[in-house]
Parts: sequence; structure tokens; C-alpha cells
Amino acid sequence: MFHQIVILDYTGLQGFAIDKLQSLSEKPVRTFNSIPQDDEEIINRIGEADCLFVSWNTPVSAGVIEKCDKLKYIGMCCSLIDEDSANVDVRYARSKGIEVRGVRDYGDEGVAEFIVSELIQLLKGLGKHQWLSEPVELTRRKVGIIGLGTTGLMTAQRLKAFGADLYYYSRTKKTVADENAIAYLPLDELLNTCDIISFHLPRNTKVLADEDFDALGRNKILVNTSLGLPFNKEAFEKWLLKTNNYAIFDAVAFGSDKDRLIRNSNLIYTENTSGWTKEAKERLSHKVLENVDAFLKVV
Repeated sequence: MFHQIVILDYTGLQGFAIDKLQSLSEKPVRTFNSIPQDDEEIINRIGEADCLFVSWNTPVSAGVIEKCDKLKYIGMCCSLIDEDSANVDVRYARSKGIEVRGVRDYGDEGVAEFIVSELIQLLKGLGKHQWLSEPVELTRRKVGIIGLGTTGLMTAQRLKAFGADLYYYSRTKKTVADENAIAYLPLDELLNTCDIISFHLPRNTKVLADEDFDALGRNKILVNTSLGLPFNKEAFEKWLLKTNNYAIFDAVAFGSDKDRLIRNSNLIYTENTSGWTKEAKERLSHKVLENVDAFLKVV
């Protein structure tokens, strides 16, 4: 049982999950649905809470954790892939005896659907843009996946169903790729070979620099649904100016660079987070509750 639970921003937790959390909190759950503007506002919202839930949108820094000394549990209502990509200072929290738990694999289906949908529209000229001079199919189109985690693999599987030829690059080779007939290529070869490159990487991961965009060349499509830019911003903008290059982004892909990047007419984007569906929020809510139950069983 917790003394005070705070939901720091809009987490997507569904009503049944908030009801369950209320049963675990002595005081009424305090729920906020906006992103706090600075650390002071974050600290004021947390107050005397011993349990905190937060989305990927709000940073919870060491300074915040230091001030909020009643905390004993932080539930990240988002993926916790590693400490370096987390918006919570996980290392510092754990050094203070605070349990931090995140979730995995809740919004991947929506991301994969978005990518397939946007590619089909661009290839066939069903929207504002058409990639080539006449409509083409995904069939036999060479697609490179950078980052073959859950979302990357699911995207590859969906594209393979349309007859695309799938390749991937990752820092380590994946057994699951062989099982799905997805061929490994070194990064430079992947960029040269593939018509379409799709990024599925943790926040703060950078893989492409100037020379890599030179290798990518012209008449290509780049898809980014990672949290922020997994490549050099200036090099990417130069690449967009080359003949017949297009990029597809969802809302989270820009990081802090949206206002600048959307000036490029051949960058196709949505204001929505592609994986943020009703079903994803339900999966997220169940996983968050499972984490809390597991924590309370051992304390």
C-alpha cells in the first residue's frame, strides 16, 4: 500500500487502471494530464508522494528525485529499454533505493500499421506526394530495418506480407532475423542496397552521420518513428534536398527539432504518435499494474 500516488502527466492509463491504483493509495490519487513546464512544477506536482507514474514526455532528473525524498516507486508508463535512453534518471533513483520499472511491447502494432500505411500512400501517390513518376508496389521493394527489436521485427513482418525484400542492420546479429528470412547487411551496404530505410532505435541513439547519408544517396525513403532523431540533423536536411528523397515521421520522431524540420516539403509527418492507440493504452495499463503488483509483493 502507498500513502500517496501521483500520475505526473498524461500517461494513457485507462480508468480501470486508475481505479486499481486508487485501491493501493491511502490518499486520493492525484492525476495531471498536462506536461509540466520545468523541474519546479514537477516537484510541486509530486509533493509528498511515495509512488509516481510518468509518461515518456516528462524528464524526472536527479535533482527532482533528490527533492522528492518520499518516493519509493516510479512507474514509467513507457518503454524502459536501458538507463541511457530513459527520461527518468534510473541510476540515481536506484542509488536512493527507489524502484523504477518500465514496460515493453505495448504500442508496436500501431507503429507498424502507420509505416505500412504511409509507405503505400507515398509509393502509389494516394496522398500529397508520389515517390516515383508512376505508382509502384511494395512487392520486391528493398527495405532496410535499423534496429530489429520488437517494433522493427513487427514492421518487417508486415512489409514481408506485401512481398518486400527485407534486410536489417543491428549492432549484434539476431537469431529471430534468420527465422523470418530477414538478411543482415553491414550499415553502409544496407544504405546502398535499400530503397526504404526504417529506424527503430532507443532514444539518444545516433547511427548516421554525413558520410552515411552520402551512402544513402538519392531516390530513397527514410522512415523514423524512434523517440527523437537517430542521426545527424544537418546531414539529414542536406540529404532531403537531394533528388526525390522523402522522409516519413510520426509525432515523436522529431525530438526538439520539429519546427525546423517540417519546413522541408518532402518530409511527410503526422501530429499523432503512431503507436498511441486505444489498444496500446489498454496493453500499457495492464503492464503498469503488473509491475506495481510485483513490486508490492516483495516489499
